[in-house]
Amino acid sequence: MSTTETQSATIEKLNSALQIELDELQSAGTSKGAEKVITKVIPATDTKGPRFLLEGYGQQEFLKMNSNSYLGMSLNKEVIAAEEKAGAEFGAGPGAVRFISGSYKAHIDLENKLADFHGRPAGMIFSSAYTTVMGVLAPLTTKETTVISDELNHNCIINAMRLSRPKAKTIYKHLDMVELEQRLKDTIGTCKRVLVVTDGIFSMRGDYAPLDEFAELCRKYSGEFEDGVISVVDDSHGVGAFGKTGRGTEEYTNAQGIDILVATLGKALGVNGGYVVSSETVIGYLREKAPMYIYSNPITVSEASAAHKSLEILDSPEGIRLLERLLALTKRFEQGLISLGYEVIESEHPVVPLMVRDTERTAKLVEFLVENGVLGTGLNFPVVPQGDEEIRFQVSAEHTEFDIDYALDVLKQFRDLG
Repeated sequence: MSTTETQSATIEKLNSALQIELDELQSAGTSKGAEKVITKVIPATDTKGPRFLLEGYGQQEFLKMNSNSYLGMSLNKEVIAAEEKAGAEFGAGPGAVRFISGSYKAHIDLENKLADFHGRPAGMIFSSAYTTVMGVLAPLTTKETTVISDELNHNCIINAMRLSRPKAKTIYKHLDMVELEQRLKDTIGTCKRVLVVTDGIFSMRGDYAPLDEFAELCRKYSGEFEDGVISVVDDSHGVGAFGKTGRGTEEYTNAQGIDILVATLGKALGVNGGYVVSSETVIGYLREKAPMYIYSNPITVSEASAAHKSLEILDSPEGIRLLERLLALTKRFEQGLISLGYEVIESEHPVVPLMVRDTERTAKLVEFLVENGVLGTGLNFPVVPQGDEEIRFQVSAEHTEFDIDYALDVLKQFRDLG
């Protein structure tokens, strides 16, 4: 038997086992299904924001109400120009990991700009926000570390805790600072270091952590532990979309003393990559100890340059105008849903969850939206808890009032169908 035939026989056994699991997902209604493929972007007009063509849907135009590009930076002409210029000068990729020959001035400039934007001494970039969380929590977790986490934290935090193998890990009820304090009290005398980690914005719901109380609790009990209580926040959906100047949940809640802040370049800033800001010592340690940083290529020079331009725009009067527009459109959509009788989780954040609370009806609503040229994200168990099935809409500053009203009209039609 040839090597190819042997491999084929082996992979068929794996195929059979995996297909059973895939069929179970399909039967349970929790399969994500085939991905929709964008084939063209139709530029915005005075009335309408950008529209998108999808593979298999001919010339039907789609309104994207499920994009993380909260400020429209991914299609911003200045950002695109910055990326193209850097690509022409430095090439398509960095060619190596950072410690060999993959560090470029654009990477350093971006890290310094991010640190300054957040009022921190130092920052470092990773290939994504997911790997940033993994690359931060694992090196900082010792055999004498307890990790305490909000029960609805993002999957990246959950997997980072698993990878880190702390001495203990404990969960507190969503946003419940009373229970968090009790978890801290219960941990006294059991370990040397505590990492308390939360999302800033919870991406499935659009609600936010009370980071002012969160940070104060960490400070209150830090003296009880040899290495202290370290506050870690992943505000990937908050930075650039929340707070008067776009500095995220930390700004919105007027929190003081968050020790380690993680965020992304791939949402409101519209590019790609993740980052962390903290003290010079923490960042220096992570550069030496975080395998996701050490052994992975950085984002490209062109991406770093584009992200830097996005940050410049955000940190300017134009950025303030974009944030004000984003908030106004968010409230227009949210209040429109409420007036139609839909259940939402109210917030000033542009994630607007329409709570359906039924898997089958969620699927039907997503299908109806697609039929009428609107893209929203249907979320079912296990992505969200059972009973919290929803359509997650995301408003962007590149939307127009026409776009918001069009989406509301489609949702009115679905409601009227019963």
